[in-house]
Amino acid sequence: MAGMKIGLALGGGAARGWAHIGVIKALTAAGLKPDIIAGTSIGAVVGGCQAAGHLGDLEAFARELTPRRIFGYLDFNLAGNGLIGGQRLCDRLERHLGDRRIEDLDTRFTAVATEIGTGHEHWLSRGPLVQAVRASYALPGIFKPVHINGRWMFDGALVNPIPVSVCRALGARYVIAVNLNFDILGRGAVLPTSDADYGDDYDADVSVGQPAIAEKTGVKALLQRQIFGRSDGAPGISTVMVDAFNIVQDRIARSRLAGDPPDAMISPSLGDIGLFDFHRAKDSIARGAEAADRQLFDIVREIETRAKRRAPAANGGYGIAPMPLNGALQPVAK
Repeated sequence: MAGMKIGLALGGGAARGWAHIGVIKALTAAGLKPDIIAGTSIGAVVGGCQAAGHLGDLEAFARELTPRRIFGYLDFNLAGNGLIGGQRLCDRLERHLGDRRIEDLDTRFTAVATEIGTGHEHWLSRGPLVQAVRASYALPGIFKPVHINGRWMFDGALVNPIPVSVCRALGARYVIAVNLNFDILGRGAVLPTSDADYGDDYDADVSVGQPAIAEKTGVKALLQRQIFGRSDGAPGISTVMVDAFNIVQDRIARSRLAGDPPDAMISPSLGDIGLFDFHRAKDSIARGAEAADRQLFDIVREIETRAKRRAPAANGGYGIAPMPLNGALQPVAK
């Protein structure tokens, strides 16, 4: 596979992002180590740790998470510009990644972020790794935006949910993309309705006649409901925001991938894993590995075929023979 730079584009998807760990482990076991990694949101977290050689530390952290521990990492800031300050998570990242700079990593890495105010797409390929990763996963309204080079940045999924284009721009000849949301949302169909769909009392207050559900009181209980939802099944405000964000992200991803598709797409089945189910890392990682395993044979065969077409010539160049009758390309020396 000499001469074939492999790019890995890791998409966003909140807690489903632990599946990226399984994908990377499966690819590495098959001898496919990416030369270029581009990540958006949780994809930037996993991709940055892989590029820095700390994927094992991230996996250990993910597997030890429980709902109680997750809540302990959420430093709420109701007076700021994000529901969660994010400093506790940042401290954990810095514990493993330290003050590493992106340009010093062995693997070329880029995190995608969105600039507030202009909507510009920023490719963060230099500077402190932790800062770039934080900017890429700063979900609007949930995490505080990050200040970088005089600009405020937040989640890159608003502009490039699965950064295939970044990998290609950085020189990848074969791009493997990981889509965490392919089975989460539909294709955005328009569903017409009529009064009959709702019945005669469709405009009535749904709470009338419903038994009251006792809710715990206190600030902690309130914040838990805001994050994880109410006991009657109603979603919390953060769930509503993230679901809305994911719908936008899904539509943008479909549009961008139609214009610039990857060479291989790995799509783990994660439909039953919620956006805040970070404690289900074991399931997510396993499903990521399974999805990658299903496509490994075709990926390896295609990469090897392309590499053979670009055999080195005597003068260090590459040559491709004219198409023979049997339809196979053969390398020739220039």
